[in-house]
Amino acid sequence: MTPADTHFARRQASIDRATLETRIAATIDLDGGAVSAATGVPFLDHMLDALGRHGRLGIDVTCKGDAAMDPHHTVEDVGIALGQGIRQALGERRGIARYGHAYAPLDEALARVVIDCSGRPFLHYEADMPEAIIGRDFASSLVEEFWRSLVVNAGLTAHIDLIRARNAHHAAEAIFKAGALALHAATRRTGDPDFVPSTKGILA
Repeated sequence: MTPADTHFARRQASIDRATLETRIAATIDLDGGAVSAATGVPFLDHMLDALGRHGRLGIDVTCKGDAAMDPHHTVEDVGIALGQGIRQALGERRGIARYGHAYAPLDEALARVVIDCSGRPFLHYEADMPEAIIGRDFASSLVEEFWRSLVVNAGLTAHIDLIRARNAHHAAEAIFKAGALALHAATRRTGDPDFVPSTKGILA
C-alpha cells in the first residue's frame, strides 16, 4: 500500500456465485491481504496464487463443481466471480491510476499485459501456446478463458501478448504474473479521491 492509499477506505468485495455447474465464494481486496485458492483445479490454484502475490491483492476463493469431469466451467466461473469482485471493489474508479502495463518473464517465456480500467470490457489475446495441455489435464486454451471472464466482468480493457515461449506452463505463468503486475499498477490510487481519470468524467 502506498502513502496515498492510507487516505482511502479499503477496496474489497465478496461474491457468491452459484450455478448448476459450480458454487463459488470469492473475496478480493485490491489493497492487499492473504491469498488462498481451493478451486478443485490445482493448476488454476497455482495461477491464482501468482495473481494474488504478484498483484499484491488479497484473494480468497473456493469452488465446488464439476472440475473432475472438465476444468472448463470452474476456470470460467472463477474468472467471472473475481471479475465481478474487482468491478465492485473499484466502485466509481475515482482516484485510480487507470492504466497499467507490465512485462514478466519465466525462464524462456516472456509475456506483456496492458490494462485500462476503462469500464468498457474488451480483451485482445495473442498467445500461441507451445503445448495444448499443461500438466496432466489443464488445456492451454483455458488461460484465455479465465482472462476473458475476468476482464469482461471487471469492466477492463486488456491486451495480453505472449511474446515467446517453449513451455506452456512457463507461458501461462508469465501471462498471470504480467497480468498481476499490470492490474496492480492500474488500480493504484493517485491521492485525489475526487479525480476521475477520464475526459468524459466517468468510467463506466
